[in-house]
Amino acid sequence: MFRSILLLAIPLCAFGASPMPPESEQRLAREIYKEIVEIKSGFSTGATTPVAEAIARRLRAAGFSDTDIFVGGAIPAKANLVVRYRGTGERKPILLLAHTDVVEAKREDWSMDPFVFTEKDGYFYGRGTADDKAQVAVWIANLIRYKREGYKPARDIIVALTADEEGGGPYNGVDWLLKNHRDLIDAEFCLNEGGSGQMVEGKRVSNNIQAAEKWYLDLRLEVRNKGGHSSVPVADNAIYHLANALVHLSQFAFPLKTNEVTRAYFAGMAKIDTSGANADLGKAAQNDPEALKRIAAASPAWNSMLRTTCVATLLEGGHAYNALPQLAAANVNCRVQPDDSLAYVLDTLKGVIADNQVAVSITNQEENSPGSSLRPDILRAMSRLTDSMWSGVTVLPTMSTGATDGRALRASGIPTYGVQGFFSERDDVRAHGRDERMMVRSFYEGQTFLYELVKTLTAP
Repeated sequence: MFRSILLLAIPLCAFGASPMPPESEQRLAREIYKEIVEIKSGFSTGATTPVAEAIARRLRAAGFSDTDIFVGGAIPAKANLVVRYRGTGERKPILLLAHTDVVEAKREDWSMDPFVFTEKDGYFYGRGTADDKAQVAVWIANLIRYKREGYKPARDIIVALTADEEGGGPYNGVDWLLKNHRDLIDAEFCLNEGGSGQMVEGKRVSNNIQAAEKWYLDLRLEVRNKGGHSSVPVADNAIYHLANALVHLSQFAFPLKTNEVTRAYFAGMAKIDTSGANADLGKAAQNDPEALKRIAAASPAWNSMLRTTCVATLLEGGHAYNALPQLAAANVNCRVQPDDSLAYVLDTLKGVIADNQVAVSITNQEENSPGSSLRPDILRAMSRLTDSMWSGVTVLPTMSTGATDGRALRASGIPTYGVQGFFSERDDVRAHGRDERMMVRSFYEGQTFLYELVKTLTAP
């Protein structure tokens, strides 16, 4: 299957698309982007409902009827928005997905206010600028543009902006919509986040389409102890047990391996990489053990694509300055290869920790889902448009190392593809971290890319 995909990445023809949208469309997208980035929509310190309501107001002002706009969610603070742009109905709808929630951000951790939209040195800064409010802004700006232009697609275009993709749990928007309002989002296929363009030292290398993703797992490592007075210390200390377990975890790595999607990715990268790793990339696609080690060491992103990863993310412990701890615990976040089972991960980690004082329990487990078979119509459109806008850039299938709402849609029978057209440095990924940002030019070029791609996939 993936051999034909790589052939489609060869330039086919030019769309004649301008890399940048008209200035009026840039202004609209930027206005939406700024407005929603400055709405705090973190899992615990914010809400997604104000974002949904702000977008709904813009849609109504643009002429969308209330009957085609839905705002609702699991609880009042966690609203999703679904809007339908009606076509001729010749074909089943297309679903365009993005999430409106963001990872928490503290002002003291950033060099600027994370909830003030800041344009500086060719970048847009702010929490959610990359994950995922750029795609929210572009989907909505482009939908309003289709409306203004009177475009009549052969299929309905559904945009769904979901709550708590980052937080998950009972408020997760795509799960809630599938369970309670499947009719609103049912589609032939979905375009989602997860497949952004990659740059190396400022040069665009590949425009990736996500066809699979790792699955998400949170584990709690917990040590309980009778404690005691700190003036009478003993070796049996809950914090020491936990610390030793985490040291063992930090020194362990799951085995390196490829799957159908990542083999295709590395085979394609071998043809275009300019870092001198071409030979190893090609050998990695063939599961050469030594090449896999070198490729994993060369890039954190490649390392994560090649193995299941588990890393400590939160700590708690102790109850007083002058007492031995009665509790020490840590959250360990795992991103698991699609073909690795829960039992395998748990058994492996218990063996690595090798301490029966450390209890391991599951606190959050997202559903694993099969990859999506890559559609020739999407690949042809994406390859032609990519070559028209960024000559010589290759379209590559990829597996996302982070989890997205695509896992629920795939499991429900809606094939989902991560497609964005936003380019960023491969080894400078700031989503979820400090000073998250999006290149200004990449934002606007992505706006054009997604505008043209959706028109091609919905054309009469």
